[in-house]
Amino acid sequence: MRKILFHLNCFEQGGAERVVSNLANQLVKEDYEVIAATEWQGEVEFALDTRVRRVHVGLRPEDEGRNRFAKIFLRFRYLRDLIREEKPDVVIAFTRRPNYRALIAGMGLKVPVVPAVRQDPKSYYNSPADRLLIPLLYPKAAGCVFQTKEQMECFPKGLQKRSAIILNPVNDKYVNAELPALREKTVAASGRLVDFKNQAMLFRAFIRVHDKHPDYKLKLYGGDSFDGTREKLLKIIEENHAEDYMELMGPSDSLEKELPRAAVYAFSSDYEGMPNALLEAMVLGMPVVATDCPCGGPRTVIEHEKNGLLIPVGDEKALEESINRLIEDREFAEKLGREARKLGDLIGSEAILARWKEYIETVIASYGKK
Repeated sequence: MRKILFHLNCFEQGGAERVVSNLANQLVKEDYEVIAATEWQGEVEFALDTRVRRVHVGLRPEDEGRNRFAKIFLRFRYLRDLIREEKPDVVIAFTRRPNYRALIAGMGLKVPVVPAVRQDPKSYYNSPADRLLIPLLYPKAAGCVFQTKEQMECFPKGLQKRSAIILNPVNDKYVNAELPALREKTVAASGRLVDFKNQAMLFRAFIRVHDKHPDYKLKLYGGDSFDGTREKLLKIIEENHAEDYMELMGPSDSLEKELPRAAVYAFSSDYEGMPNALLEAMVLGMPVVATDCPCGGPRTVIEHEKNGLLIPVGDEKALEESINRLIEDREFAEKLGREARKLGDLIGSEAILARWKEYIETVIASYGKK
């Protein structure tokens, strides 16, 4: 039985956390032993199969009085102690800081460490510390998992040769969802209310869409990130007296039922990794318009005018015009939606699980030859 140790900060609801929880839950069903080593317990987290062993490797109550450098050292030590004790076949870390922790903690332990890069490197890996640590630590990785080619090209060339591009798995409830016979006169969007998703641009664009199509409404599904975005959106609604046609719906556990009712799905981010929200909308067969944002996530899955529409980042006018086009040409819009739904064959849970298992076995086999 293979033993896999995942390391990430927590399982609070977010893109990387969703991917790890899905993977962990699937792998234990395939007779893998799975350990999830996390820094803390979040308030609202994705559910884990009871067979996934959760281990806390963050600071302990007795550590709180220590200085900053002692705390940094202890985070590495606790993870290293766990790796040494458990001797997993592979350690897989997700997101920036956990990646660094795993690469440092695994040094000299003869266990392959595979970081997974989820964000746009040019936006998230651009500090002086990153410019020092990436060339120092990432070449020591047994491999790396990226979501797009653009991400991969930001990292050392030697690492690229032993890495893989694996898209995010989409929950089967989206792939297998029953679609409504009729669409409502609604434009939908989904995702956390957070600055880099530029939902304010969507709201401003939709005001003009509504001027042309007054029977259409905008619904945005997603929880608050508490960075001020929700307040900014509410202010746009208030200033434009748009309470009757623009609505913040909050988070939902039934998006597979809510989203397909809409006639159009709009994605407005300035940058992302591989956006789960966009993938879900596409496998639901929705006509989508999306910004061609770095690090290439939308471009990886959307072929312009075949299974969706791509527009430049920050182009409010293009967003307005594309939404109008999909509203006004319903035959074209539904054709895009039918093509988008085919993506489910490539990114359903079984297909992505098979890709991960294949890569894990490749890493373990290659590492054993060293």
